[in-house]
Amino acid sequence: MKLERMIGILSILLQQEKVTAPYLADKFEVSRRTIQRDIEALCMAGIPLVTEPGQKGGISIMEGYKMDRALLTASDMQAILAGLRSLDSVSGTNRYAQLMEKLSAGASNLLAGDNHILIDLSSWYKDSLAPKIELLHNAILTEQKISFTYFAPKGESKRVAEPYDLVFQWASWYLWGWCETRADFRLFKLARMTDLKLADPFAKRPAPLPDFSAKRVFPTAYQVKAVIQPEYKWRLIEEFGTESFTVQPDKTLLFSFGFTDKTEIITWIASFGGGAELLEPKEIRQDILAFAESIRSRYSE
Repeated sequence: MKLERMIGILSILLQQEKVTAPYLADKFEVSRRTIQRDIEALCMAGIPLVTEPGQKGGISIMEGYKMDRALLTASDMQAILAGLRSLDSVSGTNRYAQLMEKLSAGASNLLAGDNHILIDLSSWYKDSLAPKIELLHNAILTEQKISFTYFAPKGESKRVAEPYDLVFQWASWYLWGWCETRADFRLFKLARMTDLKLADPFAKRPAPLPDFSAKRVFPTAYQVKAVIQPEYKWRLIEEFGTESFTVQPDKTLLFSFGFTDKTEIITWIASFGGGAELLEPKEIRQDILAFAESIRSRYSE
């Protein structure tokens, strides 16, 4: 943790001319004394940091100093390059590949040394996703609102939002922003956004970080128990993990997991055809029967 914090401090100092110890303490959620020890450790590592007292003082890197890339090991550089390659997979440009070349200048072995970690953050919607990310990134940097049509389970709506962050989570891309309609911060799934346009400038407000905890994003409304046929074990492992079921004496799988929505339960059980039976909640069994009857009646002619 200390090493990660020190690298973070160095990164900030490389980007900003001068910062204060209280700023760094607040940024990394540690005491000022801890920051002072980190600064001393960085100086001992050979990085000439200057500390100026007074109201206009602060911490800075000595003017004219160039960081020796040897401070980053080959393993560190390869991890950075893997991350940059992943950004190129969705950017629709080659700017990150060019940055990779700059980082590896004079050390070409870094590019060729380890290409065994391949990260592709694009999706089935790659052609439409890259322009959205480019537009949203520009809107964030220039502090411009965006207008768009949003498609959600509860229906279609027109939205105007202040964009703050692009987020890759749960194998999908999201925008974290202030929604004028809801008067609150919201996550918008990029795949559900259409007619995306830049709108009026805005002044940034204090923005909390999005809460990605499962309890917040996927609150459990229904505790599901179901018997799943053994040929679908791969699916339970892929979707919910090995702890979501137990193997019964007859080899069937007793599944248990929390769901947020009744419709999700019905369609999930139905997607197994005859390979799954819902045990609980018992009241939803009748909904599944009604769903099956509607399908049967539609295709009976």
